Amino acid sequence: MVGLRLPGTRTGRLLWAAGAAAVVCGLLAWWLVPASGPSPSGKVTFGTGVRTGVYERYGKLLKERLDRDMPDVDLRLRHSQGSVDNVERVASGEADFTIAAADAVAAYRNGGGKDARRIRACARLYDDYMHLVVPADSPVRSAKDLKGLKVGVGEERSGVSLIAGRLLKAAGLDPRDDVEQVRSGIDRMPGLLDDGKLDAFFWSGGLPTSAIERLAGRTRIRLVQLGDLVPRLHEQEPETRYYRAAVMAPDAYPSVQRGKSVKTVAVANLLLTTDRADPGLTESITRSVLGSRDQIGRKVHAAQKVDLRTAIYTDPVALHEGARRYYREEKP
Repeated sequence: MVGLRLPGTRTGRLLWAAGAAAVVCGLLAWWLVPASGPSPSGKVTFGTGVRTGVYERYGKLLKERLDRDMPDVDLRLRHSQGSVDNVERVASGEADFTIAAADAVAAYRNGGGKDARRIRACARLYDDYMHLVVPADSPVRSAKDLKGLKVGVGEERSGVSLIAGRLLKAAGLDPRDDVEQVRSGIDRMPGLLDDGKLDAFFWSGGLPTSAIERLAGRTRIRLVQLGDLVPRLHEQEPETRYYRAAVMAPDAYPSVQRGKSVKTVAVANLLLTTDRADPGLTESITRSVLGSRDQIGRKVHAAQKVDLRTAIYTDPVALHEGARRYYREEKP
């Protein structure tokens, strides 16, 4: 075996060492960094939410971005009743990706939902804010004043229904006996309130929600504070540990709030999939979601809150391996 001959001069030896180091670094990079796989392709189903809700608007705009970033992926949007429905669909494989509130995910897991342990997250997105909407001349000043009234609480399998029931309990009311619950989504509740068929309705969504903006454009409404319920709400832990006290800024609904903030409750939304999802596809979708913040945020203001620094905090579920690849690369 022939040995290596080092250059005779000091300069030569330095150049030789530098070249050897470059070769070693190159080999290490080749070994440690996985080669780029094929571009993601195939059909992918994405669960959104009720028509006119923020989930639906966000899903449509995200599809536009993914169509550009991943032209070989056929992304198909599917409407749903909301978070509870979405969690069940993604766990069962009916949807490949979806959006759901953290409390709905926790409820499914804690309730022993089928394949709950397979659920994974791609990112924490934006927060949903709880709304309690009443006519401007309503005597309702707090949730406890809803006793005996006809109240929209969202569809049966929605995140709104989940939170509304807990808020009513925190207000000292029995959701089944003390209010007349109307199970409709944000696509119908504003019209029912406008027609006098509801006294109030709950909604959980990003700020602002377009359906409420449109309602405010045709009739005088008011947002009832829910901040007084936070201590009693947290007494229901661990079920309510994902809710936090929050404030709707005065510019969320300027014509309604008239310069005043509204104390309420907020919960984080998560972009979900399962461990069945291909890591390469999941990494690409996570990259597009984080990269499209400003583009989508111009039309869905809630999306402006999507942030690389907080996206990794997806409690109560772990990140998917493909999402972890993306965050390791980006180093939030």
